[in-house]
Amino acid sequence: MKFFNTAWRNIRRSPYQAFSAILIMTLTFLVISFFVFILVGSSTIINFFESKPQVTAFFKNDAKQEDINDLQNRLSQSGEIASIKFVSKQQALEIYKQQNKDDPLLLDLVTADVLPASFEISAVKIEDLGGISDTLKKSTIVSEVIYQKDVVSALTSWTNAIRQIGLALVILLSAVSIFIMVTIIGIKISHKKEDIEIMKLIGATSWYIRWPFIIEGVTYGVVGALIGWTIAVGTLLYATPFLESFLKGIPVLPVSFISLLELLMIELILAALLGIISSYLAVLRYLKT
Repeated sequence: MKFFNTAWRNIRRSPYQAFSAILIMTLTFLVISFFVFILVGSSTIINFFESKPQVTAFFKNDAKQEDINDLQNRLSQSGEIASIKFVSKQQALEIYKQQNKDDPLLLDLVTADVLPASFEISAVKIEDLGGISDTLKKSTIVSEVIYQKDVVSALTSWTNAIRQIGLALVILLSAVSIFIMVTIIGIKISHKKEDIEIMKLIGATSWYIRWPFIIEGVTYGVVGALIGWTIAVGTLLYATPFLESFLKGIPVLPVSFISLLELLMIELILAALLGIISSYLAVLRYLKT
């Protein structure tokens, strides 16, 4: 308990330095929280699109059912197909009627013979869509393949870019946080050199002197993580109505409170580790005991 009291006195006696340390930690964990939100959200969006028909193959009118079945079996055995659905001419007509039920004129002009049968295909991995599309195009019974290559490629590239940029920012801010914390705690150690010398003369051990500074670093990290997480969650909750209207039909939001608490616990552990590392480095550098 005495170590905590000493650490608290150190924080109160230099509020500006404490504010600087907490501010950099807050910024670090704010970025980490937003990075996690975006990463999880983008992964959910990709999973959503992976569960939907991403390639549609239309068959020629003279395509035989046994040839269609053979193609379906070959695709299913490739291991790249999550689901494959055969839509017959009659089923295509029912879908057409449903989509144009408010326009009787269009309904009278179209019969089942006019509409082609088709496959609606979803891939296990979104990266496999290109190969599936190429396989379908080579088939002699397929007349047309619709594959939103640009949309899928852009989504995948965007997610990969977020991962790389976010990870780089997290590493950079963590390094900056450690550097600033080491400097701040090092300055505090320098200011207390006379007190430390007196403590050593009366028999204080090295760890007795070090513990208050380590606890101080952990305090900066934990407080910064709490503030950063709170700001990030508050921003997410505020933006949820807009994001839900923007992401219509995609089950990204709302984020469960349990998941947010799990993120907080992980961030608190990481904050404590950053605080311990920063304080220990400062103690090693500035406190020769």
